[in-house]
Amino acid sequence: MAISEETFFLDPAFEGTLQKQIQTMVAEGILSGRFRTGEKLPSSRGLARHLGISRITVTLAYTELQAADYIVSRGRSGYFVSETAPQPRLSGDATPRLDTVDWDRIVGTRFSALRQVRKPDDWQSFRYPFIYGQADPTLFDHANWRLCALQALGQRDFGAMTSDYYERDDPKLVEFIARHSLPRRGILAAPEEILVTLGAQNALWIASEVLLGSGRTAVIESPCYPGLSSVLAETGCTTIAIPIDAEGLPPDRVPPAADVVFTTPSHHCPTSVTMPVDRRRALLARASEDDFIVVEDDYEFEMSFLSPPSPALKSLDREGRVIHVGSFSKSLFPGLRLGYLVGPAAFIREARALRSLLLRHPPGHVQRTAAYFMSLGHYDALIKRMARAFGKRRKVMATAIAKAGLVIAGGGDGGSSFWIRAPQGIDTEDLALKLREKSVLIEPGAVFFPQTSPPRNYFRLAYSSISEDRISDGIRIIAETMARP
Repeated sequence: MAISEETFFLDPAFEGTLQKQIQTMVAEGILSGRFRTGEKLPSSRGLARHLGISRITVTLAYTELQAADYIVSRGRSGYFVSETAPQPRLSGDATPRLDTVDWDRIVGTRFSALRQVRKPDDWQSFRYPFIYGQADPTLFDHANWRLCALQALGQRDFGAMTSDYYERDDPKLVEFIARHSLPRRGILAAPEEILVTLGAQNALWIASEVLLGSGRTAVIESPCYPGLSSVLAETGCTTIAIPIDAEGLPPDRVPPAADVVFTTPSHHCPTSVTMPVDRRRALLARASEDDFIVVEDDYEFEMSFLSPPSPALKSLDREGRVIHVGSFSKSLFPGLRLGYLVGPAAFIREARALRSLLLRHPPGHVQRTAAYFMSLGHYDALIKRMARAFGKRRKVMATAIAKAGLVIAGGGDGGSSFWIRAPQGIDTEDLALKLREKSVLIEPGAVFFPQTSPPRNYFRLAYSSISEDRISDGIRIIAETMARP
């Protein structure tokens, strides 16, 4: 039986070459059971004519598929699905089944209902995307990242890419963190005091699971990173939210019963407020006096482009009370999912054991690629380029905000966003929906407040994903929309 040319069509959204798209279509057809052993594929000439592409593109795709033993060539007879092609993942004759399980009753915890900042999948199609945490392709060093990834794929690094590290991490990446990243924050740590994680959120989850549980008390900032309040809710601990002021978390408001205090002293999330050194010392003094642990999320310290970054809380710690959380996902790109925990060896030992139950370790190739990118100096060059660009965007946005009469409710030494307070009576969830119709994206602020009835008139404006020339017009549209009843 011959496979019809009409089975194939090109997807404009496919991320790859035409050759790769054809390979994918054929391979997926075989793996899904739609194309079966011995069936004849369309001729290269016929498929090229049907798709409106070059015949050589189809020929090269068929050649790659033949090399991978998906298809075979039978001379003048054409190409056929190989007798030894990979077996379908699911038989084409499988009978669809009805899902009769009452999952509302069965599911113990509704994780899908947890608080989180949501961004539309098509955010890049918006003209004014004031959203946080997305990489700007105009700033990223694609060429050197690609070269480092290729180097990590080489035979010399075969073990680093393919080995099961069990509970361990890539020694090159750990060495870079210990000898470069942490000393820049005033922190000295041995390899046994460092654990690589899948980003900062994974680090916060691990720390929470190790340090907390039923009968223990956690203190968080209000507002705060929504992922943290959701993580803590699953530990069964008691959570106390303390409102921040212009200098971050007030140490004198931490209750004596606290077991763990979570704070973002470098750039508070989401306000970007920076905690002064005197207050950091006061917090450590309270930790010593009341015998609690501090988890420091060193959020956006690289973006302190208005003034030098303050010493990390961990660098001031003389009693081993601070657990330090760092992330490369924010400074490189969010899809990297690479961060780290730094703490006493006894804590890291437990954190490492917990991580091994879930994922063993982050992928070896990702760790080694990042290690090369950083150790060769590309990371520092990227940070400098981002700081220059963000500094210019921040200046433009601050001017536009002042001109539009919007109120900045936070501050700090840099970062990549502004925290805005709208007039009372404006629900920023409704404002966001109206702005979407005008191709403007903002982040409503209610989700950042851990209390049950949060204020509704705050929102975040980020400048990491919007070009400098579009900022002023976008701010003007926001102000005009807010002014209309």
